[in-house]
Amino acid sequence: MENALAAIAAARHAGGDVARAVAALGEFTGIARRLQLHGEVNGIRVYDDFAHHPTAIATTIDGLRRRAGAARILAVLEPRSHTMRMGVHQQTLAPALAGADEVWLYTPPDLGWDTGAVLRALGGRGHAGDDVEALARELARAARPGDQVLIMSNGGFGGLHGKLIAELQRAVAPA
Repeated sequence: MENALAAIAAARHAGGDVARAVAALGEFTGIARRLQLHGEVNGIRVYDDFAHHPTAIATTIDGLRRRAGAARILAVLEPRSHTMRMGVHQQTLAPALAGADEVWLYTPPDLGWDTGAVLRALGGRGHAGDDVEALARELARAARPGDQVLIMSNGGFGGLHGKLIAELQRAVAPA
């Protein structure tokens, strides 16, 4: 929304017609990796988002909350950027994730800081894992119909999206 308003203001400032700018935005379908629905299984929606900085993380969770209402949001974060891996944002990470109902932090062995303080700040809502396959299984067990699973990373997150969807499909497949 903020980007749309800025685009309209910029178009007007450059002499463009506001009505035309609004009409053009009405045709905009969005960009990849911004609350992009990756799949849905048994009423569980799996989203991909490029958010990797606390400000973007909070904004993304807020945007999904506005869309999903009271549905549970399971947020999953891969701290992949250089500053995130160094722990630069560790003090602002828990507040950024606070809008989610449950949070999983991917904690690879080479992460440069201890996520314990962030997990403690999230209380019983915070979880950690250092294995993508195990994380997919844990998320599939935790998710229930109506949940919104928000996977945030500035990379491919080891294919977590597809692995989670496969786990969810296995869980609902007839025996």
